Amino acid sequence: MSASGVQHSHAPKPTKSATAAVQRGVARADGKLSLADSTLTFTPYNSQFGLGPYQLAVTDIAKVEKCLGKGGGILPVTRDALRITLSGGDSYEFILANPDDWIAALGA
Repeated sequence: MSASGVQHSHAPKPTKSATAAVQRGVARADGKLSLADSTLTFTPYNSQFGLGPYQLAVTDIAKVEKCLGKGGGILPVTRDALRITLSGGDSYEFILANPDDWIAALGA
């Protein structure tokens, strides 16, 4: 605690966060996507599905683009989705509102 009685946290505060769903093939999990400093984090509401949590270093992101969110991994259900491709080739798809805002926030 500081002299003023305020407890300071060393965890970075998110600069942007939203409810999102991660889509990996046919599997999907709802959770929270947060951008803080140099890390993009997805925290699932139910970790029993094995989809997250994920922490992606912003410096590892090679490409960010809009994509189609799919039901069952095959049927397009929304255009409000984002594909993040890392420099190592792995990619993550998130269904979320305002994907253009996230593209701008990630500097893509």
